[in-house]
Amino acid sequence: MFKSYSMDLAGRKLTLETGKMAGLANASVLVKYGETTVLVNATASKEPKEGIDFFPLSVEYNERLYAVGKIPGGFTKREGKPADKAILTARAIDRPLRPLFPKDFRNDVVIDCLVLSVEQDCSPEVCAMIGASAALSISDIPFGGPTAAVAVGYVNDEVVINPTEEQRKNSRLTLTLAGTHDKIAMIEAGADELPEDKMLEAIKIAHKDIQKICEFISNIKDEIGKPKFEYKSFAIDEEFYEMIEKEFKDRMYTDVQTADKVERDNKMDKLTEDVKAWYQEKYGEEKLEEDESKIDESLHKLEKKTVRNLILNEKKRVDGRGIYDIRPLSCEVGLIPRVHGSALFTRGRTQVLSIVTLGMKSEEQILDGLDNETTKRYMHQYNFPGYSVGEAKTSRGPGRREIGHGALAEKALVPVLPSEEEFPYAIRVVSEILSSNGSTSQGSICASTLALMDAGVPIKKPVAGISTGLITDENDPNNHVVITDIQGIEDFFGDMDFKVGGTKDGITAIQVDIKVDGLTYDIIAEAFERTKKARSYILDEVMLPQISEPRKEISKYAPKIVSMTINKDKIKDVIGSGGKTINKIIDETGVKIDIEEDGSVFIYADDMKKALDAQGMIEDIVREIEVGGIYTGKVVKIATFGAFIDLGGDREGLLHISKIAKERVNRVEDYLKLGDEVTVKVLDIDEHGKISLTRKDLYSDEK
Repeated sequence: MFKSYSMDLAGRKLTLETGKMAGLANASVLVKYGETTVLVNATASKEPKEGIDFFPLSVEYNERLYAVGKIPGGFTKREGKPADKAILTARAIDRPLRPLFPKDFRNDVVIDCLVLSVEQDCSPEVCAMIGASAALSISDIPFGGPTAAVAVGYVNDEVVINPTEEQRKNSRLTLTLAGTHDKIAMIEAGADELPEDKMLEAIKIAHKDIQKICEFISNIKDEIGKPKFEYKSFAIDEEFYEMIEKEFKDRMYTDVQTADKVERDNKMDKLTEDVKAWYQEKYGEEKLEEDESKIDESLHKLEKKTVRNLILNEKKRVDGRGIYDIRPLSCEVGLIPRVHGSALFTRGRTQVLSIVTLGMKSEEQILDGLDNETTKRYMHQYNFPGYSVGEAKTSRGPGRREIGHGALAEKALVPVLPSEEEFPYAIRVVSEILSSNGSTSQGSICASTLALMDAGVPIKKPVAGISTGLITDENDPNNHVVITDIQGIEDFFGDMDFKVGGTKDGITAIQVDIKVDGLTYDIIAEAFERTKKARSYILDEVMLPQISEPRKEISKYAPKIVSMTINKDKIKDVIGSGGKTINKIIDETGVKIDIEEDGSVFIYADDMKKALDAQGMIEDIVREIEVGGIYTGKVVKIATFGAFIDLGGDREGLLHISKIAKERVNRVEDYLKLGDEVTVKVLDIDEHGKISLTRKDLYSDEK
C-alpha cells in the first residue's frame, strides 16, 4: 500500500514514500528532498551466510549521470565502477547502521541506494543515509534504529544545517553527522582549522535535527513497520566459553601484555595451540574437530575481555603505555632520490612513506560525478599492501578502506595548501603503508605534511593526525575510558576509532568509527581535548625539529613554472590555426603550456630560462600595438625603401628608410641587417592595419 510522509528539514520539505516501487525488497523507501530523489532498498537473505564470523552488511551507493542530465563518456556510454565519492558515501551510510544490528546476526543484508535526480542544494548523500535507516526500520530485518543524518556547514560564524551549494562555497566546515535520538553515531568532517569548541557546538546543534528525523522515522515504523523476522543466532556458547576462561584466564592475562606486536601475536598463536592440545587430551581428537571453531571464538572473546578489563579497570594497556601515552615516534625527510618530495613517519610499529609529485595544471584529476565540481587539483592516495601486516597476499587495487583513508588524509591537508595563484601545480601525494599496527591514516597525514614541505610546497601550516579509542563498561555505559593513540589490538577490541587531523590552531578533518550504539557529547569533548594535545606534541617534538618550514626551492627534478595572464581575446592568437603558433613555441623552447579559459597561462619547463623564453614569445604575440608605443622587434626583410620589423604575433611594421636615423640614410644595409633586434616607435596604423614605424627619434648618434 502506498504511503507518503513529510516533515520540514532545514526549511525544505523531506518526504519519504513507500509502497509504490521495488515491492520484492524487504523494504523500499523513495526519499525526496527538494528535487533530489533517491530510492533506497533493503534486502536480507533468508538464511545466514556460512563460514563467517562477522555480520555481512553491504551498502551500495549508485550514482547515475541521468540524475544531473548527463550522458556518460567513453565507448560504452554506461557508468563504470563507482567514483571515489560514491564509495565514500557508501562507507558513511554503513558506519552508523552496522552497530545497531544484533551481534549474533549472520544473514546477508544489502542496502542499495539509487540516485535518481539531484538538485545541488539538497544533498543526495544525506537522503540516502536517511532512506537507509527508514527502509531498515520499516522492514522485517532485525535492526535497532532508527538513525538519521544531516550535512552541516559553518558560514559567517553560524552553524548551517544542510547548506545550499552557495553556502557550501563559503563554509569553513563540511560535516556529515549521523546519530540516534540519544547519541552521535558517525562523524565525517573536513574543516578550515575550526576550533574544537566550535566543532562540538556544530555537532550539538545538528543533533537536534537528527532527533527530529529519528522521531519522524519512528512514527512511520510504528504505523507500517513489519515484525522483525527470527534468525539463527551465532552467539558464543556461554557455558563453553566459561570453561575456557576458567582454565586459561591467567595465561591470557600474562601473554597479552606484551609490548611488541609480533611477539604478542606469536604468544596468542602458541596459546591457541596449547588450548587445543589440552582440549584434545581431555575430550579426544574427534571432539576437538567438532568444537574447534568454539575454541577459536572463546579465545577471541577472552582476549577481547582481557584487553578491555586491563584498560577499563587497571588503566593499563597491553604494550605497557598509560592511557594518555603516544607510541615512540620518529620521522625523516628527503630520503628518496629524484622524487619531488618524500618523508617517512613511524609511530610504534606503524610506518608510512609519503611521496609527492608536482605536475601541470592539465594533470588535475577529472571528476565525472553528480556534483558541479569537475576537476581536483590535490590528489592523495593510500596503499595498504599485504606485507604491511605480515600477510603474503598480492595487491588487487585499492579497496573501499584504502580509498576512505586516502580521502581522509586529503581532507586534512587541503585547508593548508597554497592557492593556485600562489602555487599553480597539480599535486599528487601517495602514502605507502610499510608497516601497520593501527592509525595508518593518521600516520599518512603526518608523513604527507613532511613530504609536502620537503617538496617545497608552501603549505600555510603543518598538519598532524592522531586517533583516540574508547572502552566502555557493558554494564554501566557511564563508566568509560578514552585512550590516546590506539594500536591495532585496541582498535579491534575497542568501541571507537576517533581520528582527528589538524594544525595546532584547529581541526581540518575528522572520521569516527564506532562499534557501540553511539557517543555522548562528553566523550566527543574528551576526544577533542586529547587529540588537540597529541597533535601539538607530535608537531613540536617530532615533525618540526625535522623540517620546520617548506623548502624555499622545489626539487630540481620538478617542473619549473612561469604563470601569466593574457586577454581572453588573445587566446586564439597564442594557439594559432590548428595549434600552429603554440606548437612552434613548444618546439623551439621544449616547454609545456596550459592555457585556461580565463586567460591564465602556465608554462612548465625543466629549465627556468626555457620557461622565460616561452613567456617572452607569448608576450610578443599578445602585445597590443598602439600608436605612440615603443617596441622591440626583429628585422625580417630589407628593401630599398626600408626594413620590415617583426613586432610579434605575426605583425610586421615598416620602418621607412627616412625614419631609420636622424641623418640621411642612403642604404638601409648600412644601418640594419637581417636578424637585428631594434627598438622602434609606432607612428601610425592605417585602416587596413598596416603599421608605420620610426627609429630616428629613439636613435642615438652612433650607427
